[in-house]
Amino acid sequence: MSAGTGVDGCAELADACSRLAARTSDPREFLRRLGHEVAGVRRGALWPLDAGRGGSNRIRGRGFRRHVDDGTDGQARHFAGIVAVAARIGPRLTRWLSIHVGRDAPDTADGRLTDHALDFVRLVRSGELAPQDADAWVRSTICGR
Repeated sequence: MSAGTGVDGCAELADACSRLAARTSDPREFLRRLGHEVAGVRRGALWPLDAGRGGSNRIRGRGFRRHVDDGTDGQARHFAGIVAVAARIGPRLTRWLSIHVGRDAPDTADGRLTDHALDFVRLVRSGELAPQDADAWVRSTICGR
């Protein structure tokens, strides 16, 4: 559980992955839906507006591992927002934008969470991680318990 809201946001992120995987096995669609459901990044042509303003906290809470926990209730949004952007423009440009526009230095909790999100996108897009296994990946890689 988290200190702030009492909600395990990381577990809710993993649960969202499970729900979405039950609806689609298409990797790109799964990633875009995750960005929409968790971070409020629309799936249509207006997605850059949502991503540019940082999305919205549809899941508030903590529960993330210490190395990716910035002490806020918005880490699920951060992860899913990075996923949504990287699914559209690729990991390299997304990382650059995160560092230079979002000011998320690589050696910070947000920078490390960004790197995990980019790895997640790479794994799902390549087929190394099936959407049906994404919830377990989230729990084992970024969740605190």
